[in-house]
Amino acid sequence: MAADESIEPFSVEVPEKALVDLRERLSRARLPERESVSTSPDTADADWRQGVPLAYVSELADHWATGYDWRRFEAELNAHEQGRTRIFDLGIHFLHVRSPRPDARPLVLTHGWPSSVIEPLEVAERLANPPRESVPAFHVVAPSLPGFGFSDKPSTTGWSVEKTADAWAVLMSRLGYERFVAAGGDWGGRVATALGVWHSGRVDALHTFTPYVREPDDEGELTEEEKRALAATREFWRTGAGYSLQQSTRPQTLAYGLSDSPVAQLAWIVEKFQGWTDCDGHPENAISRDRMLDMVSLYWFTGTAGSSARFYWENYPPTRRELVEVPSAVSIFPGDMERLPRAWVEQRYRDLRYWHEADRGGHFPMLEVPESYVAELRHAFATMLP
Repeated sequence: MAADESIEPFSVEVPEKALVDLRERLSRARLPERESVSTSPDTADADWRQGVPLAYVSELADHWATGYDWRRFEAELNAHEQGRTRIFDLGIHFLHVRSPRPDARPLVLTHGWPSSVIEPLEVAERLANPPRESVPAFHVVAPSLPGFGFSDKPSTTGWSVEKTADAWAVLMSRLGYERFVAAGGDWGGRVATALGVWHSGRVDALHTFTPYVREPDDEGELTEEEKRALAATREFWRTGAGYSLQQSTRPQTLAYGLSDSPVAQLAWIVEKFQGWTDCDGHPENAISRDRMLDMVSLYWFTGTAGSSARFYWENYPPTRRELVEVPSAVSIFPGDMERLPRAWVEQRYRDLRYWHEADRGGHFPMLEVPESYVAELRHAFATMLP
């Protein structure tokens, strides 16, 4: 790609030899022994307390090798406009779904980890083409984070959340969008928030389902439901955050195993689809088997296990302090692993105009409950925008 401001059309076409290599690796995978069996009659033998059960990994790996169709996903993604452009000397990939509506608002929608533009892909058409004129419409721009998917992998340090937000501001200008709204969750929520902090003159409003804020010295008066949610959040910090510690401290070491073994990459991601979704114990109750494998395959074929993990290293410890003055909206999904009290969130998001707790969904609402997520964005931005 030339070092200029041009935008080049992009489409995905993984070489057939890469698919053959994947199937061969899966056929000769060396699996570990199964998880140890509980001796307690009150505890099920096959559960997820030690990680992804061997039986389920074996089942998924077999389907990945013999029943999964990557070309189906390629066709789905390539049916939409995509592009790449060079920003701060890094190639950035993005999905661009334009609305036919003349009153549509530009929306930059950012994914997190372990995710990709597959999440925005699930909701972009709904956002761009609402069923009624009275419903807000959006031109959806969904970039791939640096080191994720079809964006380039940074070879030098410095790609912080703030620099990513700066890059998104440049991208929106190149696409002709001088003013826009921002949304996302996980790292995407942090980027949307950074856009609201550092580019407040261009961001009309933002939405996040992960309002990261620092824990105050005084908890304040909490409702019983807030106390339960906070207790679950702290339990996640205590027992479920090992992935974050590893990726934020030693991403390179982790990358060797995940880049060499498709089964390792599979287990590393699918564990999060089970633990972070509103799935009643089984991930396929929340996200289809093939959609999970779309995500795992994207990480595998792009070789981005290490570069995506490095985004944690670049941004550790994460920023939670800068005040957000632009109009903001928060949607809380009950199956998410971190749910913080509204009063805490209001200490950082100073113009919080919309707060809603959804009935269903977890950390991947665009995949789990896409219609609900779209409704949240529509209601939120309708509340905040003239």
